[in-house]
Amino acid sequence: MAFVKIKRKTRLERRYSKKMGNINVKVTYIKKQLLGIPFKTIHKYRETYYGTVKDCEDCVLTA
Repeated sequence: MAFVKIKRKTRLERRYSKKMGNINVKVTYIKKQLLGIPFKTIHKYRETYYGTVKDCEDCVLTA
């Protein structure tokens, strides 16, 4: 039995882009789990409208 696992989960989120305004994008989270409990997000990235993959650091969450 592995104590530490890495899981990938995709969900739909509202983001803000300077060029397009408010958009709904698929954001993928890569999380580290210890005994099935997620405790650290390793990386998160999103797929753009045009199909390229970008890091989530360059977009701002809407309030």
